This record gives sequence, C-alpha cells and structure tokens, in this order.
Amino acid sequence: MRILLLVAATAGLAFAAGPISASGSNFTLTGNGMSYLFHVDPSSLDLFSDHFGGPVDDFINPATIFQGGWSDGLTNDRREFPDIGRSDYRLPAIHISHADGNTVSAFAYQSYEILPGKPSLPGLPATYGNASDVSTLIIRLYDNYSDVSAALSYSVFPSYNAIARSFQITNNGSANITIERAASFSIDLPNLDLNMLELQGDWAHEMNRVIRPVQYGETSFRSTEGYSSHVHNPFFALMSPSTTESSGEAWGFNLVYTGSFAATTERFSHGFVRVLLGLNPLHASIPVGPGQTFTSPEAVAVYSSEGLGGMSRSFHDLYRNHLSRSNYTLQTRPVLLNSWEGLGFNINQSSLDQLAQETADLGIRLFVNDDGWFGQTPYARINDTAGLGDWTPNPDHFPNGLGPYVGDVDSLTVENSSQKLEFGIWVEPEMVNPNSTLYNEHPDWALHAGSHPRTLTRNQLVLNLGLPEVQDYLITAISNVINSADIRYIKWDNNRGMHELPNPAADYNYMLGMYRVMDNLTGSYPDILWEGCASGGGRFDPGILHYYPQSWTSDDTDAAERLTIQMGTSLAYPPSAMACHVSAVPNGITQRNTSIEYRAHVALMCGSFGFELNPVELTAEERAAIPGILADWERINPIVITGSFYRLALPDNSNWPAAQFVSANQTVAIVFAFQQRATVKPAPPPLKIAGLNATARYTSNLYNGSLSGSTLMNAGINLAWETADYQSMLIWLYRQ
Repeated sequence: MRILLLVAATAGLAFAAGPISASGSNFTLTGNGMSYLFHVDPSSLDLFSDHFGGPVDDFINPATIFQGGWSDGLTNDRREFPDIGRSDYRLPAIHISHADGNTVSAFAYQSYEILPGKPSLPGLPATYGNASDVSTLIIRLYDNYSDVSAALSYSVFPSYNAIARSFQITNNGSANITIERAASFSIDLPNLDLNMLELQGDWAHEMNRVIRPVQYGETSFRSTEGYSSHVHNPFFALMSPSTTESSGEAWGFNLVYTGSFAATTERFSHGFVRVLLGLNPLHASIPVGPGQTFTSPEAVAVYSSEGLGGMSRSFHDLYRNHLSRSNYTLQTRPVLLNSWEGLGFNINQSSLDQLAQETADLGIRLFVNDDGWFGQTPYARINDTAGLGDWTPNPDHFPNGLGPYVGDVDSLTVENSSQKLEFGIWVEPEMVNPNSTLYNEHPDWALHAGSHPRTLTRNQLVLNLGLPEVQDYLITAISNVINSADIRYIKWDNNRGMHELPNPAADYNYMLGMYRVMDNLTGSYPDILWEGCASGGGRFDPGILHYYPQSWTSDDTDAAERLTIQMGTSLAYPPSAMACHVSAVPNGITQRNTSIEYRAHVALMCGSFGFELNPVELTAEERAAIPGILADWERINPIVITGSFYRLALPDNSNWPAAQFVSANQTVAIVFAFQQRATVKPAPPPLKIAGLNATARYTSNLYNGSLSGSTLMNAGINLAWETADYQSMLIWLYRQ
C-alpha cells in the first residue's frame, strides 16, 4: 500500500514510516548506525540542518554565534537547501535566473510526503529498492515571488547508512527560467576539524588519493571535460584527521552522473562547513520553460564510524544491490582475451581466427575483437583517423559480415572444458571521425559552436547525443551490429572529452540522451555483458555503473601502477565493477618487467579478469603458469563479485601493500599480498588481517594448524619474501 501524507508547515502532527520520522517541523532519517536530522524554521520556513553522523535521539540547540557585523541572518544558519541572496553569503545549492532577470530565490516549506521504496528519476540513473530496502521523504517548497516550486527527495537505505538525494524545480510561471547552479547534495556541517579526500589523476594515472584540510574558504575540485573524467572523479570523503581505514568518522559523497560536475566544501567565518556536490555551473544554464520540470542528478552520501573501509564497503554493497541493474552484477564474469594490445589495428579475419584459436587453447572463455573491424573504403578503420560512426563490418576483413566469422569463433572448444568460445566486440558509438560516411552526411550531428573551428582529439569529434535523431541513429546502428551475430560482450568506449559546446546546457542534455541510448540497448539486450570504458577510467562513475556492471579501470595495465589505481577506485566503487587484464611485458606504457604471477594477482582483484596480449608471444614459463592462474580465477572470482573488500596496506604508504576479500558467507578470506621493492632491512611489518570472526579459528595455505581470528587481526602474520622486486602471494584463510 502506498503511504501518502501531506502536512502543512504549521501542523504539529507526528508520523513515522520505518527509518523516516516526522514530528511537527522536525525530520529524522535513521540508518543502522547513522542519523540525519533537519527541521523547518518556524519564522522563515527555511530548512535547517541539525545532524548527519552517528545515531542520535534528540534535536539539540544550535551553536551560539556572535551576532554583529555584516554576517547576520541566514549566513549564520546551517541550511539544507540554500538558495541565493536573502543574507546568505555562501555558495548556494540552487541558483536560478528568473523570468524578470533577478537571481534571488526564497523557497519556503509547504509540506512533506513519505513513500515506501524509492521513485525513479525521469531520464537519469539512480539507486533503487523496494519498501524493505529504502524509504523516501519528499519535501515540497515554493517561492511565492517567482512561481517556482521545489521538491527535495531524501531516500534512506538503513542497511548501508546511506542517503540518496536529488531535487526537482518546476516552473509554474509563464516565462522561461534558467538553472545556473544545481548541487544535488547540500548540507551544512558544524564546526568540525575535517580533511577532504578526493581522487585525482589523468589518463593512465587515475584515482590517486589526495588529502587536504578543509580550511576557511572553498576547498573544491570539478570536471569541465563534459564527462566525469580521468582528472577528477565525482566522489570525495570528509573525515576526521585521526580517521584510518578501520576507525574514526568518515562521510562519503558520490554523484550518480557522468557529465561535468563540481564538488565543494566551504568553511565560513563561524566555522560551519557547507558541502555541495552537483553540476558544474560552467556547464549548466539549463532553461526550464513554463510548466516544465528540471531534475537534478542523484547524489549518494554514506556515513561510517568504522573509518574509510567501512564507508567503502557501504558504497560497494549499496551499488551492487541497489544501483547496478545488469543481470551480471552479482554473477561470475567470464575470463577473456582482448585483441588490442596483441594486434592493434593489424587485423584481418585470418589473424583474428588465429588469435581466437590461441585464446581457446589457453582455456580462456571469451574472445574480444577490439578496434578496427568496421568502416568501408574510403573510410575503412585501418587506423584511428577514419571510420568512427560507420558501424558496419569492413568488407575487406569480413567479406561475409560478422555472422559467419563469429560463428567460426563460437565453434571453438575451450581447452580443458566442454564449453564453446564466446565472442565480444568493441564499439565507440558516441564519437565520429570527420573521415566517415556519417560525418559527411551529417556534419551538424557533431558538437560544435557556430562557425568556430572544431577541435579534434585522437582525430575524432563528439556526436551531440542531446539530439534525438543522433540517439535514434545509435540505437539502430548498434542494434544492427548485435543482431548480425552472436555477440555476448560489448566494450563501449569513449576516447575524448567535449570541446565547443554550443551552449552550457548541452552537456546536461547530452547526458540525458546518452542515458536514453544506454537504457534502451541494455534493456533490449540484457543477456549481453556490457563494459564501460573511456580511455580507461575517464568515466568510472555511478551513472555508468547503473547501466553497465563493469568498467575498464585504466589504460595503464602495468601491475605496479594498477595497485594504486585499483586501491583508489575501491574507495567508492566495488572491485566487482573493475575490469583488469594481464598484459605483455615489458609493459607498453611504463616498460616495466614483472612476473606473470604478479601481474595476474593484481588483475585477479577485479570482477572482470582477462588478458591483453598475443598468446604466441608468451614465453614457455608464462604459458606454463596460465592453467594455475585460471584455476585461481575459478576460486577467487565469486568472492570478488559478492564478498567484502578490505584495504590492508596502501602502495602509497608501504612497500608491502595488501588487500583482502571475505566471502559473503564469511567462511573464506583471500589475501593479496605484495612486495614492491626488494630490501635487506628493515623487516616487513606483520600483516594484520581484517574482517574475521575474533573467536573463530582459521586454517591457511600459509601456516600449519590454525590461528584465531583475534590473533590474525591483532598480531598478524609474518610473510617470507624473496629478495626480488615485485613479488606477490595469495593467502587463503578458511574458517573452521
């Protein structure tokens, strides 16, 4: 039964629906280890923040602030949905240019509504769940001076101490308004000593941890690439300076969006810290016509009293169970071989048939044909200067189309099994080369700004997915590819950012169009395993995770570099969503040589495991190691997909980094331990395990007999490393 309760601002009624309670003008959202409190100010009818943190039972009086000088009024209040003007000097969550040109808003509380479960967001990816998983509070506000209304949505997932927030702005007037700034999550925290942790990087250097104090003024970062980007990720955490992986308070914030974004903390003179996460204002200015409604992307906040590790595991479980919609999200993924690093563009049906046979002979289950299979003369995709946009097989490579070729691949039997080899393919649908039939027929379909020159990156332009005709073309073109052959996996790539946007709102409109295309294709072909990619981790974000269960984590496949990248990615995203491969050595980017066991152990920490090399170039030693690696994958992958992840030691801080998974039933743990550099002294520190039952005993492949969980977690175990760089080992722990 749908619960619907509307309460006037002045009513003194009390109501509770599971984790949400409303008492008069007070609202409380409760998780298993978290409380979120705010109230309606009776004089201004504004929303004021009271608490976001550990469990509390009462509303307390606000902090006393000296009243004097220029900073008075709303500047001294902790606000939930700050607008602009009206005495608040801080950055707003909502900034609207109204029909008469003014930018002042005055949203006043009207009513609330409590719903079991969670409504979807029109056209946008979002978390989901039924009444047993999540409850939603809708707060309705109205600006009587501009005829604009707002609806704030708070959805609480108690099991994960998580709150998902978004809002809608409806234009009830007779002329256009413009959304200049929209922060999906906004809250004013008290005067706390906080550090901000963000993930910074670049191509082949993604997800590096950056920690800085939240000082007076703004501490912020943003993406202007049109996408979430390699340079910044739409995630950050706030934490006490004493917070560690396993203890202390941490607040994590993540935007479920793939476009340009902005993340800001602002400490004002009174010490309060305003938190804002939403659209980048440079890519906003979104017009809303009379009777129309703007919907902000969703942002998710998680509170943890168990350090950064507790925060991460809440994000992981929430995203696997209530964000990613794929049939494969909680399934073991097939081990694969991708043709790119082995062959590049040097492909034809003969070379691909040979590579597919080598793949099957190694015992690998999925063969992926990467770039270079499409386009026709004079725009054949024989290098990266032509063909993007023309999604038909190159007749010089595949004279009979994909169907017969894929049939040949599917007829191969995988070594040491009765299974047939499966086929996957690479596409980059959002892009177009000027050297293509599509561009010559529709140059206006590429993003461009009037007569300004169109900036090429990697010899390509970005199609304007804000146009319905482009969306329809891509849906038809990719559907035709899928329907032409038995394709079981698709890698969806994107190899450049946006330039020459025709207007600031084009990025938001592009995202709505892109999500429509992805929603249509994944809904029409749910049995395909879809993988996101953007030159590696350029779009590793919750928006993509809603549609695709995994993303290519980085184009840097060097295992030593990948340890840092994967550990950083795991702060917000489950390892089950990471795609990681064993590539050839010396590595194509770093030129580093490491053993195949070390490379495999790093890649096996990810949900999608595979190889990116030419098997004929393997050494005898490497080839001999692969059966054992595949046997490890058989045992490890189910635990990576559904288990709990612990960062035991970070490569940034230790020469002996380590990570651990605990199975969903908590009977098995697998530890990935590494030595980066050979040392004579000092001795390695003991490796302390995490997430075990303190009173249970555990056997292992590392020691004889059994040890208690408390011994393993508090005393740890000493590992015997060889005197060599880049060593690794797998440690299995079995609960008795």
